[in-house]
Amino acid sequence: MASMTMAQALNSALRDAMRADEQVLVFGEDVAALGGVFRITDGLTAEFGEDRCFDTPLAEAGIIGLAVGMAMAGFRPVVEMQFDAFAYPAFEQIASHVAKLRNRTRGRLSLPMVIRVPYAGGIGGVEHHCDSSEAYYAHTPGLKVVTPATAEDAYWLLRDAIDDPDPVVFMEPKRLYWSKEDADTETRRAASLGRAAVRREGRDGTLLAYGPCVPVALKAAETAAGEGISLEVVDLRSVVPFDDATVTDSVRRTGRCIVLQEAQGFAGVAAEITARVQERCFHSLAAPVLRVTGFDIPYPPPKLEHAHLPSVDRVMDAVDRLQFDDLPDTRHLAREGA
Repeated sequence: MASMTMAQALNSALRDAMRADEQVLVFGEDVAALGGVFRITDGLTAEFGEDRCFDTPLAEAGIIGLAVGMAMAGFRPVVEMQFDAFAYPAFEQIASHVAKLRNRTRGRLSLPMVIRVPYAGGIGGVEHHCDSSEAYYAHTPGLKVVTPATAEDAYWLLRDAIDDPDPVVFMEPKRLYWSKEDADTETRRAASLGRAAVRREGRDGTLLAYGPCVPVALKAAETAAGEGISLEVVDLRSVVPFDDATVTDSVRRTGRCIVLQEAQGFAGVAAEITARVQERCFHSLAAPVLRVTGFDIPYPPPKLEHAHLPSVDRVMDAVDRLQFDDLPDTRHLAREGA
């Protein structure tokens, strides 16, 4: 157990994976000498050489195309899209080839590759640097989509993604890169792809979140506890495959649910989760499933992002709409000033 940032955990995961398997390669824009914009690949070229961690031209479609060929040849490429929206020029390659090759070849070829995408806001970035693009990938059959919210999960999810025989889009929440906590990167655990984690237990409602919204959900649950409302927080970790079992078990026990996502609300991942929960938990729900999301606008200028991003206040506004009338009156004494 060691204290580390998420950025350090990701760097350690890449380093350990490259030590364990010579077929693991890392490449992208400025990942070699510079160590990446966020220094996630710092020191890898010095340790493993330019054949295994190298810079590419500023051509995202070419980066993904190269990775496809390398994966077909038996390598395990890990590529970095420097910022979320920078990956859009590569989307045709991802949707048309990366996601479809196993099906196209009837299982004869797989693509064991990882596409790392620093995503989401909260860092004062401008347009094209703070998109939450996970819905595009989640909507594309053939891709796995995961996103960590803790340093320990960042390490093990990335190790699992690199070991996976199929392509994984690994979404890294930029504003959590510098969050620091104790992480066990020594004890190998069961694979976490496709498995959610309960971060806080509760009895009155469930907050479902992933990536950058998990800390928001935890802070909201703490605020709600001060008002006598016990909220469970589930960190989805894996958007695709989705852990229906953990989610439905939680919502059936608590009877209420709020889904958080930083991306725009319309046709987003939260909308799919909301539909799944209402289909599977309808007879257990005491109130409609609610969403707290970004607004349906292009990402705003830095000075306005605080209003765009889901916040504790916006979550608590949703909590107020969850119709807690059936709870003992004493749970609301704190709100009434007692």
